[in-house]
Amino acid sequence: MVKRYFVRTKSLQKGMRIDQNIKDRLDRVLIVRGTHLDTYQIEALGRMGINGVYVSEGEEEPEEIKESKPQSAIARNNISKLRTEDPTKVKLSESIKKRVSEGIQFLYNDTESPNFTSTTTNITKNLLKAIDDNDAIAVDITALKTSDEYTFKHSVDVATMSMIVAKKMNMKQKDVYNIGIAGLLHDMGKSKIPLEILNKPARLTDEEFEVMKQHSVYGYRILQEKDDFAKPIATAVLQHHEKINGKGYPMGVTAEKISPFAKILSVVDVYDALVTERPYKKGMSQRDAIEIIMSMTEELDITAMRSFLGSVILYPVDSIVQLSNGEEACVVENHSEAVLRPTVVGLKSGRVYDLTNDLSCASILIM
Repeated sequence: MVKRYFVRTKSLQKGMRIDQNIKDRLDRVLIVRGTHLDTYQIEALGRMGINGVYVSEGEEEPEEIKESKPQSAIARNNISKLRTEDPTKVKLSESIKKRVSEGIQFLYNDTESPNFTSTTTNITKNLLKAIDDNDAIAVDITALKTSDEYTFKHSVDVATMSMIVAKKMNMKQKDVYNIGIAGLLHDMGKSKIPLEILNKPARLTDEEFEVMKQHSVYGYRILQEKDDFAKPIATAVLQHHEKINGKGYPMGVTAEKISPFAKILSVVDVYDALVTERPYKKGMSQRDAIEIIMSMTEELDITAMRSFLGSVILYPVDSIVQLSNGEEACVVENHSEAVLRPTVVGLKSGRVYDLTNDLSCASILIM
């Protein structure tokens, strides 16, 4: 029987069998799934910026052809009996997405505009209204998308998810609103980065990355020059790449000197950057990104991380998933404390798999 699990790159050991293909930005396979890693390959993964991979142990079993089957009678009964609605999710209408996307592009193209503040507040109010109208306390991370352009999409995604997380942490409405502004503007300093670095279709050199790291300082200065934003907003923009172990930038401060807003932004920013495709890398799956986030306890604030994980819905209720034991199953309940392990019902067997609490399901994964 094959056991599959996730290992951060820095913890990989020679001889481990990788359970995924590693490709370059041109979609060429560099390391084939099933390869037993050597030292050179492990070092190469680190140089490529890959934070972790799936590895496997045990003997491969002959692959069987599996067809999607209708629900059995016992499955239908258990699904009906156990189905629990997901927490209310934030929904952005097409008109809001359009207004927000246009507003963000305006902000990033003209930081000196006299309408900078009013545009920022209007966007944030639109996003907050979408959250409040549904009393939303969760976000379907597979559905959030406002624009195909990375900077604009990323800014809105970070703002929306950060407000949801702040709400989950029972922050005051004013703070939820302010962290939304900080999320929108957290990458504003990139407007001051030379375009040949900002738009480079490949990984940055060490020297180029040092220039890119200044974007948080530039963003802080842009906001400092304006008297319309609360001080915690500018501080969050400055610190959103800081890490609680002091290994972030631009100042390298540790947990006690990082603002609460920045701790939330850091978690959300890392997640969204991992799942978003860029010219030099493919986006990770949501599942892989969540596992990376969960492994970063030395770098990310644990309270912000838990609130983020408790706010995202990876497998919405009623979605059909493939289990590692070969059975297709219907998701009937999500658990905020275990986003990767909902309760599901096998479509053929009708078996209830409580992936969070049932120890007999400990070896079963959603593929």
